[in-house]
Amino acid sequence: MAAEIVKGYVERIVFRNPDNGYTVLNLVNDTDEITCVGTFSFINEGEFIEATGTFTAHQIYGEQFSVQKYEVKEPEDLLSIERYLGSGAIKGIGTALAARIVRKFKEKTFQIIEDEPERLSEVKGISTKMAQEIYRQFADKREMRNAMLFLQKYGITVNLAVKIYQKYGEGMYAVIKENPYRMAEDISGVGFKIADEIAAKVGIGTDSDYRIKAGILYALVQASNNGHVYLPEHILLGRTCEILNVSPEAVERHITSLALEKKLMIKETDQEKRIYSTTFYYLELNAARMLCDLSVRYDIMQSQIETRLAQIERESKIELDEMQRLAVVEAARNGLFILTGGPGTGKTTTINTIIKFFEAEGMDILLAAPTGRAAKRMSETTGYEARTIHRMLELSKGIDDKEGRMVFERNESNPLETDVLIIDEMSMVDISLLHALLKAIMVGTRVIFVGDVNQLPSVGAGNVLHDMIDSHAFPVVMLKKIFRQASESDIIVNAHKINAGEAIRLDNKSKDFFLLKRDDVNVITGVIIALVRDKMPKYVNASIYDIQVLTPMRKGELGVERLNQVLQQYLNPPSADKKEKEFSQGIFREGDKIMQIKNNYQLAWETKSRYGITIDSGTGVFNGDAGIVKEINLFSEIITVEFDEGRIVEYPFAQADELELAYAITIHKSQGSEYPAVVLPILSGPRMLFNRNLLYTAVTRAKSCVTIVGSGDMVQQMINNESEMKRYSGLDERIQEIKKACIDMQ
Repeated sequence: MAAEIVKGYVERIVFRNPDNGYTVLNLVNDTDEITCVGTFSFINEGEFIEATGTFTAHQIYGEQFSVQKYEVKEPEDLLSIERYLGSGAIKGIGTALAARIVRKFKEKTFQIIEDEPERLSEVKGISTKMAQEIYRQFADKREMRNAMLFLQKYGITVNLAVKIYQKYGEGMYAVIKENPYRMAEDISGVGFKIADEIAAKVGIGTDSDYRIKAGILYALVQASNNGHVYLPEHILLGRTCEILNVSPEAVERHITSLALEKKLMIKETDQEKRIYSTTFYYLELNAARMLCDLSVRYDIMQSQIETRLAQIERESKIELDEMQRLAVVEAARNGLFILTGGPGTGKTTTINTIIKFFEAEGMDILLAAPTGRAAKRMSETTGYEARTIHRMLELSKGIDDKEGRMVFERNESNPLETDVLIIDEMSMVDISLLHALLKAIMVGTRVIFVGDVNQLPSVGAGNVLHDMIDSHAFPVVMLKKIFRQASESDIIVNAHKINAGEAIRLDNKSKDFFLLKRDDVNVITGVIIALVRDKMPKYVNASIYDIQVLTPMRKGELGVERLNQVLQQYLNPPSADKKEKEFSQGIFREGDKIMQIKNNYQLAWETKSRYGITIDSGTGVFNGDAGIVKEINLFSEIITVEFDEGRIVEYPFAQADELELAYAITIHKSQGSEYPAVVLPILSGPRMLFNRNLLYTAVTRAKSCVTIVGSGDMVQQMINNESEMKRYSGLDERIQEIKKACIDMQ
């Protein structure tokens, strides 16, 4: 089909994707109103364009002009000039004033605005100051268009191009030609890789000082994404050399240079030099200080505690064991107390007793957990309201995107108003969230941290619960006794055996723990489909959405990516009454089970009543939050997702990369969640990943049933494998340093 050319002014922009520039607009000329669709680098209502493309017939929206290329031109007639000026493209000029300007200057209107803007004051209603403002806006729009075209040559998306221009203005040309790595520090969304690609295109050498410094900082960012708070110098050198393909000597001298610039910190120990980004250095240091500040001792008589405990036991008709009683005593006597233990060891009973103890003392109590699911479970088991830590701290819309820090309304200036704070699932809390939490706690508040130290550490940087316990600076009670009712569950019994490195029975005589031996990947996949779709929902009285496939890996034939594609086809197949949309990561379909894969502190959500009335709202959707795709609107390009607790979130298609299918998820992403049944494909994999810690975490996610599909020998190898992925974090040593300094000062 031969290309055609249409001209006209942009009357209305119907839809625009800010990331890729895809736009739907109405174009008006003397004879027609045309719906145009295509990629527009920068466009405003009122502008006059000449577009090349073809007319197509859309099955829903009718005839459209698909734009292949376009050019913004100066309007060719007085009416178009008047329409452009009065469209709102230039703030302060309405339709009446636009008509007066064009009547005065006719075809020379744009020439007057550009070359003699002071003459605009000859028009009634325009002051000299306003004339200069009209000129500035007119020039800015032209400069912005030129900037968009310039940046597109380097493969920069429209959304990022706008951010770059807004940050640097005309100075962006110098930044890109001299030091594009500066953008990686200044602008959210421009990472090292994008800056490096631009640098290569403009001819900046691989041994550039700017490049090496940016590469060092990038290696530390990558490390934090893998859970590390710092890197030993020799590891940082190796990783940076690998990324940049430069010599260790070139990297080493720039580490010192960055330290002088306060962009990273060097901490020397007897064993090694530790290299921190400045942000994580102070997060760890300040978190350690605040933890020590909270760790005060209260002088409460033992008899007073014993009397209160006896009363609670009578009223609740329970009998605490020795360690549970000790936990209540330590919680009462200390400003900071840590309770840990595996499943079935009575953590819930202990927490409930601690709550009743402080409640009887007339104290205000707050409960929280890192995720919505964990908070909901805490509410169900205690009978008291529990919130996510983010909601409790009142996540603000004023997010510091560049540093990746969360901004909360609750902080040292506006602390939490409570006497007692209990945080569950502390193994999931990373150093950034711990720091934000501690800032909002006043000294004198009793803080009880609860968690299972044997679970996998947080997805984010740090090893918080483990480090706090290893510091030996705070009172800790570890519950180990498995109570009678819990001992009837093979899930709980086997979890403790796994943690102790003991063999487990896999003879399928259990009611809640099974091994289906299979050694062929395709057969294993078929068994998983049958379990999730047909067998497990009936067995545990749950929906297919509640049956969770957990796998150690993302890649491979039994990894998350492949399993999700297969499970989607069988659990939510294509249907004429379900809209779908293909993205780079695959197809999303209405009814799909999905998960958020990165923290987005600015995404708005709301919950609605059955009548559609908004009853609550807020911001923030977090890594690991799971939900269901309720609607895909192909015209407005919006995906509507319902998350746990009925939170409704609308995602523009441009943000779909924050979502992925969640019929299968990694074991790491399952932290803090509990499912009626889990299915674990375990066949083969790398030794460092297939370890005891990972298997223990997977098994303890199940409430009613665990089914392993694959190799019993590999299960035993995982139990025998104590090796864990080393995390570089120094919170325990920082706590010890501060405690020692306090003692020395006394």
